[in-house]
Amino acid sequence: MTPPKTALTIAGSDSSGGAGIQADLKTFAAFGVYGTSAITAVTAQNTVGIMEIVPLSADLVTAQIEAVAGDIVLHATKTGMLATAAIVEAVAAAIKELDLPLVVVDPVMVSKSGARLLDDDGIQMLRAELVPRCAVVTPNIPEAEVLSGRRIGSIEDARAAAYEIHQIGGSAVIITGGHGEGAEIVDLLFDGKVFTELQTVRIDTPHTHGTGCTFASAIAANLAAGHSLVDAFVRAQGYVAGAIEHALAIGRGHGPLDHFWKINI
Repeated sequence: MTPPKTALTIAGSDSSGGAGIQADLKTFAAFGVYGTSAITAVTAQNTVGIMEIVPLSADLVTAQIEAVAGDIVLHATKTGMLATAAIVEAVAAAIKELDLPLVVVDPVMVSKSGARLLDDDGIQMLRAELVPRCAVVTPNIPEAEVLSGRRIGSIEDARAAAYEIHQIGGSAVIITGGHGEGAEIVDLLFDGKVFTELQTVRIDTPHTHGTGCTFASAIAANLAAGHSLVDAFVRAQGYVAGAIEHALAIGRGHGPLDHFWKINI
């Protein structure tokens, strides 16, 4: 039997199961990729918001990564919530030292409920140490504004921001358009040479918890499976759109996506 493709997610735990490590592992599984994990922080949260965050030590995060990479052949890596500058620095160092493959960085800064998930020092460390070591970075519009220093109010602004982010370290950039306005969502990929825009209909639902985590994990899963970046982009957008369309009305706030919508329909 041929071993499955594998991916490592380095992110925080979401006790409600809709985002973070839990969303990442569900997404990997939905694409037939075996998921492994290194947890950066434990959160007490639900669909309404985050009540408490406890970051783990940077050494423990490194130990988790080393344990996985020292035993299992990895085909892609995804980072999400990293919580502190020390963890960002440790993860960047591990990526370099262990030569972790096809790194997808979801530059998580703020939760959907407004909780701060990375401080200013962490953001600077992310720009300086992590983004230059990744294959692709997947900010939403507010995150792209922070990384690029540009206000984004149009697709032209998004193109300029993507170019500026690419200049940080040469990675490809995908700016997701869910935070924009209008009936259509436009996601933008810049690979350093070519801009690719994908449109999808905006779905009117409050149940979008974990969308960014899921999108970045779908990119990583498809890269692990051997798809090109453009193909991974197309497949990830379609998967997330379907997961939002079939989102689960669980809890009193922003409910989670249905990560297994293709199986359940």
